[in-house]
Amino acid sequence: MSKEKIIWSCRECGHEQPKWTGSCPSCQKWDTLAEEQVIQEKRRFDGKEGTARPVRICDVESLQGQRVQTGMGELDRLFGGGIVTGSLILVGGEPGVGKSTLLLQIAHSLATQGLVVLYICGEESAEQTSLRARRIGVDHQNLYLLSETLFSNLRAQIDQLNPDLLIVDSIHIVYKSEIPSSPGSIVQVREIATEFMHIAKGRGITTFLIGHVTKTGDLAGPKLLEHLVDTVLDFEGDRQHGYRLLRMIKNRFGPTDEIAILQMKESGLAEVPNPSLAFLEERQRDLIGSAIVPGVEGARAFLLEIQGLVTRTAFSTPSRKSTGLDQNRFSLLLAVLEKRLGFSLMHFDVFVALTGGLKILEPAIDLGILLAIASSFTNHPLPSGLAILGEVGLGGEVRAVPRVEVRLKEAIHMGFTKCILPKRNLKTISNSLREKIELIGVDLVDQAIQTFLPAAKN
Repeated sequence: MSKEKIIWSCRECGHEQPKWTGSCPSCQKWDTLAEEQVIQEKRRFDGKEGTARPVRICDVESLQGQRVQTGMGELDRLFGGGIVTGSLILVGGEPGVGKSTLLLQIAHSLATQGLVVLYICGEESAEQTSLRARRIGVDHQNLYLLSETLFSNLRAQIDQLNPDLLIVDSIHIVYKSEIPSSPGSIVQVREIATEFMHIAKGRGITTFLIGHVTKTGDLAGPKLLEHLVDTVLDFEGDRQHGYRLLRMIKNRFGPTDEIAILQMKESGLAEVPNPSLAFLEERQRDLIGSAIVPGVEGARAFLLEIQGLVTRTAFSTPSRKSTGLDQNRFSLLLAVLEKRLGFSLMHFDVFVALTGGLKILEPAIDLGILLAIASSFTNHPLPSGLAILGEVGLGGEVRAVPRVEVRLKEAIHMGFTKCILPKRNLKTISNSLREKIELIGVDLVDQAIQTFLPAAKN
């Protein structure tokens, strides 16, 4: 027996409620609630269902070693040593960022290892997918394409082929006919994700799900989708630039917050073994408004260039724009620069950009942002061999940052001779690093600006 229930679900955040309202109470977006029908199955529990039994934790077999190598060292490191067999992986990102290209390359690599791969290309025909696959050199007899969106037909083909790797492009286009909702709705996505979870866990099929994103960049669909899967990968990067950042948001079988830097080429996505060299290869020395900051994502440190531009405005309200940085954090830093250091920016437009098309939200780059703006405002360049790191508080103080030695080692590796950093971090640095790079500790932003930008004294 089944019973139908009507709910209203938000297309942006997945919030559900029994009645319609003009705006979503969760994400505050207007006109995003859509009517959904949920089928509730009544089950009678008699204590006999299920076959699971308690097992001692020491008797459970370890999954170590049950991993498959993708052939891309950066990607294997991201997963913690390779893809775990039977895991459910969700890949999200903006349209055109390279999700399908990456998974086609993974499918080709695993097919060459003798594994059977089924690629479900629901959003386009098999002919269209094969054209893109051949363009990037993906062509193997163990790789099968299936252009289908009805789940019952997909399940029949999966049962018949019994693949080792399953790729669904995308989960928002697959639907079940017995659910009276359109593909991509909250109910459809939830039910389809649950079905693929049973397939992955019950039959040991490694499954990749490609997911759409909303206007804000979050994964579309219910939050349950991220809870069901074992791994969540976020594909970032400006489509106008060649670099892509693959960020590990969730990983049940390895470390989280790891990243992999890839570069889009005509032959597909290629690894970037030295991100610092790639991001700084177009850097010009003695450039006004340029600052180099050592950032850390996961276990990896790399150098990035922050460029600031301050120019007199022609309008009554000056512009405040940033690219690759948190806009709210950028506004706070400008307020610190005006209030604590006396910079008068009310008649100037201020623009800040992180080169390379990446997005970094780490507060350790705060001091680099302020020095780049001050350099442009005073029309005086920073020293070319200077690296900058430090978090800035609202009082203008420079706060300590974590993993400072990893950042310094990367700066030394790239040939930098000086580094300005929080004075509180000096006591944690080993003598071997002190001999390789000149360290300048500061307590306040004003000390850093007065040291390297003499024009600011005026």
